[in-house]
Amino acid sequence: MGAAGPNPGCPCSVYPPPAIDLLYWRNVKQSGAVFSSVLLLLFSLTQFSVVSVGAYLALAALSATISFRIYKSVLQAVQKTDEGHPFKAYLEMEIALSQDQISKYADKILLYTNTCMKELRRLFLVQDLVDSLKFAVLMWLLTYVGALFNGLTLLILAVISMFTMPVVYEKHQAQIDQYVGLIRTQVNSVVGKIQAKIPGAKRKEE
Repeated sequence: MGAAGPNPGCPCSVYPPPAIDLLYWRNVKQSGAVFSSVLLLLFSLTQFSVVSVGAYLALAALSATISFRIYKSVLQAVQKTDEGHPFKAYLEMEIALSQDQISKYADKILLYTNTCMKELRRLFLVQDLVDSLKFAVLMWLLTYVGALFNGLTLLILAVISMFTMPVVYEKHQAQIDQYVGLIRTQVNSVVGKIQAKIPGAKRKEE
């Protein structure tokens, strides 16, 4: 059953679309605006400090809103109309988080944190030798990645991937799944050989 469309007369109609729609470019204009804005922000952070970028963004937003507020006030005075505050709909919009929403997000964060702590404990204390070896290889590869890119560059690449890979996968899913299956088969084969040669590395049968 399809979701109901936004109600033009309701303030909720100005809410942003779900993130999944942005990543899959369901609305090209919205996705393009978000993608370009995030990239512009990240590239700005490569040239200026966080404080400077934040201050410039705040000044730009204030310049736009103040100019629009003055323009509407002058227009109302000339036309002798009383349309009220131009941002009245946004000022009256409810933006506070409810107690239920806070509890829901807090529970999700707590669950994620506990899961990560248990997984890290399992890996560092070598509960499963193969998984710990995989984790060690991953950390070793990340040392090379860190030597080539800084955190901000990796974040830019991650944003670009988030806005491109879902669309590419959606269009070429069959081919990508085929190659991923071949790679997974090869990896499992190598892991199986390692398990057979390292004492105690073979997983216990469940």
